Amino acid sequence: MHKRPLGKSSLSIAPLAFGGNVFGWSADEKRSFELLDAFVGGGGNLIDTADVYSAWVPGNRGGESETIIGRWLKQSGKRGQVVIATKVAKWAEHPGLSPANIQQAVDGSLQRLQTDHIDLYQAHEDDASVPMAETLGAFARLIEAGKVRVIGASNYGAARFADALAVSKQHGLPRYESLQPEYNLVSRAGYEKELEPLIRAENIGVISYYALASGFLSGKYRNAADLAKSAARGGAVKKFLNPHGQQVLATLDAVAAAHHATPAQVALGWLIARPGLTAPIVSATSVEQLHELLGATSLQLSHDEIAQLDLASAG
Repeated sequence: MHKRPLGKSSLSIAPLAFGGNVFGWSADEKRSFELLDAFVGGGGNLIDTADVYSAWVPGNRGGESETIIGRWLKQSGKRGQVVIATKVAKWAEHPGLSPANIQQAVDGSLQRLQTDHIDLYQAHEDDASVPMAETLGAFARLIEAGKVRVIGASNYGAARFADALAVSKQHGLPRYESLQPEYNLVSRAGYEKELEPLIRAENIGVISYYALASGFLSGKYRNAADLAKSAARGGAVKKFLNPHGQQVLATLDAVAAAHHATPAQVALGWLIARPGLTAPIVSATSVEQLHELLGATSLQLSHDEIAQLDLASAG
């Protein structure tokens, strides 16, 4: 599986990333191990998680995903085959981006992950209450200490991300080498209008989330009756059940039929083909589902097919 550089860093990333939000939530430890083995076996290498995953589950407190990944790393011996990405700022136990919090949070993540370094450490959200230079300075000390290789950001607007890059340059600090925005065929404008020109000009890696729009782009949810298939996703998908969403699905169906592929594979293939995009994040709760998603990496969409998808999803 062809790998891509993450920004100007030395990290080399396969074109699909695995989202660890399911670990300790919709996938128990045994299933999580199976998924991780299948992901690496299928050529994947970037595992994306966060310290807060999965605090929203009744009975959880946060840290469950990192803990499961850490146990898998120890049992499998595959630490050298994967790129581990985690995040700080959103967990109630370690909120925000103050230097003190970052230092405490990273040590907890390292312990749970059972590793001596994090390949990609990301600010999970912006924290305007802390001067950008202080936050980046704290990340710089983690890199100097060998605890972190590269830093990135998630959920930053274009103006604040540009500010962060300027502060890094002005103070000689490590810069965010990646951005993690929401981006998919039915949610394009937020990324393309302001963020995409910036990241392409600055050679920033992009690891997009909600790649399948909470499952809508899989084609499983085509009308209101289908929403009952998943209590967890039904609410998130409902907003796409409109003429625009149906137009996107119809185009996905047509392109998928031409390739003997699935709508999900085509939706991911469109993202993989997007210039400047490093890897969309996918999640799966079964090995069969994961194998389907990995199939997107071998899908070769033509220029005409990409143009059809662009047109159907525009607006």
